[in-house]
Amino acid sequence: MTSIIQNIPSNSEDEYRQLPHNLDAEQQLLGALLVNNDLFDKISSYLKIEHFFEHIHGVIFDNISKLILSNKLASPITLKTQIDNDERFEEIDGSKYLIKLAAESSSIINIDEYAQIIRHLYTWRSLIDLGNDVVNVSYSPPADMTPFDHLEYIEQKLYSLAEDEKYGNDFKNFSTALTEAIDTAASAYHKDGQVSGLSSGFKDLDKVLGGLQPSDLLIIAGRPSMGKTAFATNIAFHIANAFNIGDNDTEKKQSQGAVVGFFSLEMSSSQLATRIISEQTSVSSDKIRKGQISNIEYDRLIDVARKLQDIPLFIDETGGISIGQLIARARKLKRQNNLGILIIDYLQLLTSSNRRYNENRVQELSEITQSLKALAKELNIPIIALSQLSRQVENRDDKKPQLSDLRESGSIEQDADVVMFLYREEYYLEKKQPREGTEEYMQWQESMEEVHQKAEVIIGKNRHGPTPVIEMYFDGNVTRFTDYTSDDKLPERFD
Repeated sequence: MTSIIQNIPSNSEDEYRQLPHNLDAEQQLLGALLVNNDLFDKISSYLKIEHFFEHIHGVIFDNISKLILSNKLASPITLKTQIDNDERFEEIDGSKYLIKLAAESSSIINIDEYAQIIRHLYTWRSLIDLGNDVVNVSYSPPADMTPFDHLEYIEQKLYSLAEDEKYGNDFKNFSTALTEAIDTAASAYHKDGQVSGLSSGFKDLDKVLGGLQPSDLLIIAGRPSMGKTAFATNIAFHIANAFNIGDNDTEKKQSQGAVVGFFSLEMSSSQLATRIISEQTSVSSDKIRKGQISNIEYDRLIDVARKLQDIPLFIDETGGISIGQLIARARKLKRQNNLGILIIDYLQLLTSSNRRYNENRVQELSEITQSLKALAKELNIPIIALSQLSRQVENRDDKKPQLSDLRESGSIEQDADVVMFLYREEYYLEKKQPREGTEEYMQWQESMEEVHQKAEVIIGKNRHGPTPVIEMYFDGNVTRFTDYTSDDKLPERFD
């Protein structure tokens, strides 16, 4: 102990380090607002009560804000009644303090600078609080918390602070919006296939949607065994592979594909990879899983795997993830790898970050879909979310899904820009197989041949255009969807 004391210089004093703040800036800003209420519009979009270091100043700003937003004058006189009845102002004589703030306001021109100073100092204080939280929790972590849980929490808090500093978006001039619309049309005009968004890999679908558009939330819904995951995996692979194709022309590569983020809440990453390999090699995923493949097929698997190992497809297989965690990870992927599209399999396996929804699943799903739509706009990427349908579909004679089947699932129908239903009549018809040797069996066989490997993508909602039914082929053995070619589209045969 003596040696420790001796190491402390005799002239040193423990100085208490105050949190960063600037009371003068707070006073000048409040005084300027009391003198000229019109200045409120300059700062109201980003300055909040909690940004003030002095709590009393935050209360004054709150009272000023309420009066101005109610189209009333905010001045020392109009605020007097509220201040006099507030016990928090007793020590400083609130009415006189307001008059002093207004009288000593030296400049109303610099109010935006004052607001930014206050905001930035709040951010510094928040970083200090977060740093203290890191230290305290790291020294005494809760029993049910892992270090990686805490890292994710810290990352989310840091990103929130960074995003808050952007102050949000203000009104956009119509000429700017018009330029963006023309750029979108030009992009579609110059691209192969006449699509302005990312190509899904399915020509008929791209014709209807114009590609997968930035900021859109697309829902792919269906009953189990309709091929939702297979359809989403096919789209993910096509987009990622298109980004990785071709020469060194980066701009060309980026225009054709994108970096793909895939949240697989139900299947593991290796299972998804097996599906993609099965699709590309035409070797059944069941055979791959059981090892029942020939030497030729095995060599084909290895060859395809080598070609695919560098495609920009990132898979998160965390089960039971919350919407908050998903958003934090998507933002990180956008920041580090320029994420171009996000796919979620599937919606009902996500949980809310807000515990108050635990007893109301409909409200919880509404919060999740609203958050996904907001994320799509924030990152300016299309987001595809897979969704289960209610069991009421099974109780109808006509099994084709419709928008009403989504109404028990929160606000999916309202929040989504596009809703697609997958339907395979073959799946239902197969269950109705009659006894062999009967006339009904012969009729059943004919019906099965008509619908064999056929699937329908039913566009239930399309904010940008028509809502047709798109026919496709589906090979369940290799989990692959392909464009449907009807007889009238086949080229003429010459003898």
